Amino acid sequence: MTQEHLTNNINQKSPIRVGLLGFGGLGQAAARILAAKREMILVAIADKHGYAYNPEGLNPDQCIAAYHQQGSVGYLEAGGILSHNSIEELISSAQVDGYFLALPNLPNTFMASVAQQFIASGWRGVLVDAMKRTSAVEQLLALKADLNAAGITYMTGCGATPGLLTAAAALAAQSYTEIHSVKITFGVGIANWEAYRATIREDIAHIPGYTVDRAMAMTDEEVAALLDRTEGKITLENMEHADDIMLELAGICPRDRVTVGGVVDTRNAKKPLSTNVQITGRTFEGKISTHTFTLGDETSMAANVCGPAFGYLKAGINLQQRGIYGLFTAAEIMPQFVK
Repeated sequence: MTQEHLTNNINQKSPIRVGLLGFGGLGQAAARILAAKREMILVAIADKHGYAYNPEGLNPDQCIAAYHQQGSVGYLEAGGILSHNSIEELISSAQVDGYFLALPNLPNTFMASVAQQFIASGWRGVLVDAMKRTSAVEQLLALKADLNAAGITYMTGCGATPGLLTAAAALAAQSYTEIHSVKITFGVGIANWEAYRATIREDIAHIPGYTVDRAMAMTDEEVAALLDRTEGKITLENMEHADDIMLELAGICPRDRVTVGGVVDTRNAKKPLSTNVQITGRTFEGKISTHTFTLGDETSMAANVCGPAFGYLKAGINLQQRGIYGLFTAAEIMPQFVK
């Protein structure tokens, strides 16, 4: 896709053509969210075993059914292709303005390797991820010049946290002359952990004594046994979370003043605690105060991740249209509401 093609598509006010890389629980939720949008249209999906592409739009129900019943959207009757190189083949064959990378960052180098595939392909457009780990964002930072040269606008850490809560912290920080601390606490409720296998493994990797490699190698039976021992709950403290590097890069505060932790309940849809960010600082009058931004308990993890991701994708499209490429974080750019 050429820059001229992308610009013409936007100027004509036609829907932004969106692709999803990854079609687990998060990718499927993203497909359902896109179905209700007028400004975006889902045209492409890639999973581990295949991909689907329809320039007129994909039916999310049909895609989800094919994935659950046969293991891949590649089995979709209209537009499905089975492939062991699904991402590479989709990039080269589909006309897509922006991709949401709903992929697990397992191993920890995976997202950077996907970015390198896009750089090598000659594709120009917008990429958005919802990555969690500081070290993974650091790997993308090393690709910033390459992304810029390739004409790619990459929005990283654009989910809930990092993402929505990081942006809230950056906004709340404006009340202060000095930020003393940013404390992010999340509660996630999932009725069935198997619907979010990759996400749960990423969380397990943050448990003391576990690593990304160990979590990645765990079988479903081993994960289930671990959750049995904890009554389905994963409690996490002082996580390696990219909110820290994102707020540091934005000049809000040093990363050691940012802490992230929370509880994931894998057996109940109800959140075990409210998700919030607390920003404590000193005002110009010398007063110490705390702003708190709390997400509604009724909003799901999927809504709080996918909604901001598409808001950042829209913002990235506007940057792309203006010829602005490279790497940006959720603390630098405001998301734009997608109708």
